[in-house]
Amino acid sequence: MSVNKDKELEDFLQTNPKTSFLQSPEWAKVKAPEWKNEFIIVRDKNGKIKGTMSILLRKVPFFNRHIMYAPRGFVCDIHDKETLKELTDKAQEIAKKYKAFIFRLDPDVLQSDEEFKNIIKELGYKTKKGIKNINQVIQPKYVFRLNIKDKTEEELLQSFESKTRYNIRLAMKKGVTIREGKREDLKTFHEIMEITGSRDVFFIRSLSYFEKIYDELTPEHVKIFIAEYENEPIAAVFPIIYGNKVWYLYGGSSNKHRNLMPNYLLQWEMIKLGLKNKCDWYDFRGIAGFRSEKDPQHGIYKFKKGFNPEFMEFIDEMYIVYNPVINAIFNFSKELYYKISNLRDKIKEKLRKNK
Repeated sequence: MSVNKDKELEDFLQTNPKTSFLQSPEWAKVKAPEWKNEFIIVRDKNGKIKGTMSILLRKVPFFNRHIMYAPRGFVCDIHDKETLKELTDKAQEIAKKYKAFIFRLDPDVLQSDEEFKNIIKELGYKTKKGIKNINQVIQPKYVFRLNIKDKTEEELLQSFESKTRYNIRLAMKKGVTIREGKREDLKTFHEIMEITGSRDVFFIRSLSYFEKIYDELTPEHVKIFIAEYENEPIAAVFPIIYGNKVWYLYGGSSNKHRNLMPNYLLQWEMIKLGLKNKCDWYDFRGIAGFRSEKDPQHGIYKFKKGFNPEFMEFIDEMYIVYNPVINAIFNFSKELYYKISNLRDKIKEKLRKNK
């Protein structure tokens, strides 16, 4: 069933330790209309909510079938088999309704949690194997999280690596200031993101996408912080506060004054935001480049590691296939599409070099 925000649901989502902004009704609105949403709620014998799951559905062209995806679902006691079964059974009902051929999800559960693995295996879930790079998953498999529960600012500062503390103080000493932005500052934020994407070669979402996130999750859950030097924006971040966590969702910097270390000061500002909101964790989001110093992402890994967070590996992506034939055809088509696209890109690159 679709669900609007109400106090009972809001209270549950804000207090359950497995909650995520990705499992919120607000995020489902961000993903609409490309993705439909069905929201599952299960209750205990006293009628109180004991588990929820937000499922996104998207129709696959030419197949007349849907893919189901629950980003960071489930939201419940992950060792309560009864609740997990009820959520799974209700997901199957939704699959029948939409003729879905596969249900995918990537819970906020550590890879080391053997009890959870045994439960989901009994419930019919399989896990995706052979993941070699970040492009094969939707949500990060590896993250850094900083435990900020009941910590003071000074305790956290002292826990950082000395170089990180130095860079935070350097930015302040050199005159970098941080201000909280408003909706009209999204344009500045997006311009900085485009500069970052061009420099580091990664895809940047449209301004309208960020505006949609802001409109659906502000004022309680979204902030914009902009670092300025001599009244000129030089870096910006876009954190989300939800439940017991703050997520570093997006961030970037201009090509000017990077030696003033504004990104360190912005991270510190977001960590302080978590303290202000009495959060338990500050989530740096995904990390890569930790296996080799030659990896292009190693510098970002070292930057985040300087804040002394905990390294976390999540369980592999889970799935249930409802229609094996359609799923097999879809996977074959997808692989063929990627191979043709890669071949086309290689040909274009070769022709460009030969000019």
